[in-house]
Amino acid sequence: MTNQATAAPNKLDAAVFKIAGVVVLGAIMSILDVTVVSVALPTFQTEFDATYAEVAWTMTGYTLALATVIPLSGWAADRFGTKRLYMLALLLFTLGSALCAVADSIGQLIAFRVLQGLGGGMLMPIGMTIMTRAAGPERMGRLMAVLGIPMLLGPIGGPILGGWLIEAASWHWIFLINVPIGAIALVYAAVALPKDAPEPSESFDFLGMLMLSPGLALFLFGVSSLPETGTITATKVWATMLVGGALVIGFVLYSFRPRHPLLDLRLFRNRSLTIAAISLFVFVIAFMGAGLLFPSYFLQVRGESTLHAGLLMAPQGIGAMLTMPIAGTLADKIPVGRTVPFAMALIATGLFTFTQVGTDTSYLLLCGSLFVMGLGMGGTMMPIMTSALRTLAPHETARGSTLVNILQQIAGSIGSAIMSVILTSQLNKSDPIPGLTDPGTGKPVTEAGAAIAHQQGAQLPLDPSLLHRGLEFVADSFATTFWVGFVLVLATFVPIAFLPKRRAVSRPGGDPTGDGDQAAAPVLVH
Repeated sequence: MTNQATAAPNKLDAAVFKIAGVVVLGAIMSILDVTVVSVALPTFQTEFDATYAEVAWTMTGYTLALATVIPLSGWAADRFGTKRLYMLALLLFTLGSALCAVADSIGQLIAFRVLQGLGGGMLMPIGMTIMTRAAGPERMGRLMAVLGIPMLLGPIGGPILGGWLIEAASWHWIFLINVPIGAIALVYAAVALPKDAPEPSESFDFLGMLMLSPGLALFLFGVSSLPETGTITATKVWATMLVGGALVIGFVLYSFRPRHPLLDLRLFRNRSLTIAAISLFVFVIAFMGAGLLFPSYFLQVRGESTLHAGLLMAPQGIGAMLTMPIAGTLADKIPVGRTVPFAMALIATGLFTFTQVGTDTSYLLLCGSLFVMGLGMGGTMMPIMTSALRTLAPHETARGSTLVNILQQIAGSIGSAIMSVILTSQLNKSDPIPGLTDPGTGKPVTEAGAAIAHQQGAQLPLDPSLLHRGLEFVADSFATTFWVGFVLVLATFVPIAFLPKRRAVSRPGGDPTGDGDQAAAPVLVH
């Protein structure tokens, strides 16, 4: 038995890297699968003869499963042990992937995606708990930088991998590729992860579960339905958001009563955790929401293939890979409140370029801007997450990582919904083309709709000047939407201004007072 938190505090040793490798494998599968499937939606429509609204449930069902299972992760990790739970999550995810690959109807595919989500929802919070306990507070920044690689590369590598697999093989392979990776990760986890030492049994908060998990699922369902309906006044949007929001608020009011709540909101008494969590929440809404539209711009305005659009996103990943190790090291030495604002400034600078996009904006300029944003991204997300978790005592890490993951999931859904609704609203303002209707819906085809269809390969007997006018309208719609993202990024500077600017001092037992002094006892790894 070795004391990982106190041995070699200034660097990550081989034992910690061995544990990190397991978590990174799981994170890669979970995060890649979200973006890989996004590029396959048109293929699903053709293969299963389904509408876009139906195939979109392959994404929504996965997200709702994540939201449902994440709140259970903290309690289950303490009760059953992180190794057992992590291996169960890997097994569910791998099994769900194999079943998705053999689905022969859209209903089956959606059901198997939900099974995938139940496993994927536990991989990230449990993985963060494992890594936090293995590294100890003094090395949190470096270790979170390791975990941040798949978190940042997933949205970039997913479209590239998905586009290549669909073009080179078939849609089945976007799921089959997870099977060998999952099998390797299971064996690796069995060998590398430390033996479980679960806490004494706690009473399970059934009432909290009946409020929080359905509440999150209903709220996110309503949010996810916004792009489809285009308005918050649609019944399935406002009604589900209202019921879901009421259940979540009910849980918040109730959660301070039981001794062991499903989600420990008492952790917000820690000032450092609270400020970091708010910063992360606002940041994810701003950046992830806008980030989802970058590939869409290349596809719908510039007429690129899915594979080429993914490749054009690569500079962002390269930038993040350059700064993330540096940011991880700095997070262990310099307060994040002194470094994160500079990284956010890089993101704002890069995103501003996209507020000026047109139909022929230089790819050199756009790729350079994505690279600058990647530099900023690598120095933002993981340092903030490090700040959120490092002041927690060892027995609080499972609950803390669960809390952070839920906030990140909700923020990502809200951000993508906001940007999708704004873009859809802008595109719907385009003038209809007289005498031209969509054969599927019977609705008039707009100039913007015709331009997008033309860019994606449709042969339309229309005047080139009309298509050009429609394409300019689409580009302007993207620019307007990116302006909203830019303003949200600027708003992120408000909470990050309160991130700690003094280095925390470690002391055993945690920092329940939350005044910034780091609190973590040595972590024992078997």
